[in-house]
Amino acid sequence: MNAPPTFESFLLFDGEKKIIKELDTKVPNAAIFTVNKEDHTLGNMIRNQLLKDPHVLFAGYKQPHPLEHKFILRIQTTAESTPHDALMNAITDLLAELSLFEERFRVSIFFINQLV
Repeated sequence: MNAPPTFESFLLFDGEKKIIKELDTKVPNAAIFTVNKEDHTLGNMIRNQLLKDPHVLFAGYKQPHPLEHKFILRIQTTAESTPHDALMNAITDLLAELSLFEERFRVSIFFINQLV
């Protein structure tokens, strides 16, 4: 089998960074973020959250290869914001949404258990 060992999909090696940022020199107010040891699950959630921001002109991601555990996120913003700020806001908002989801899930499970 050519598949890499399973632990390589989530453990960072020595010196390996979780997120690498590069400025996109071809487009104003744009940056490319490489997120290591993640896949479509997180990439799609962050992209969707970014697209809710009115200062974000473009947000897209791709996974270079199915056996590579990383995705590349490209963000372009208006002059009023930076791609870094947009990403930080999206992650913060996403964490708040997921916390609310978890709370509502726990409440619904509690009520279901009360009925049984």
